[in-house]
Amino acid sequence: MTVLLVKVKPNARQSALTPPEQSGEPWLAQLKSPPVDGKANEELVSLVARHFGCARGAVRIKTGAGARIKRVEVDSD
Repeated sequence: MTVLLVKVKPNARQSALTPPEQSGEPWLAQLKSPPVDGKANEELVSLVARHFGCARGAVRIKTGAGARIKRVEVDSD
């Protein structure tokens, strides 16, 4: 299991997930979706699952569902 610290920027021009440049810094997730009705969180889960090559069900937002900084848990079995 991997836990990522992710900084989310909704309403971006295109969706992208960028790894941190230095250890200890958060990943950067640029999302096309607005932060309304959980749409940005759904897109984040899909983006992380695609990046790690796992199912969407293996990705969970552990903390920060309503915040810009989130802890995301990835079951990469």
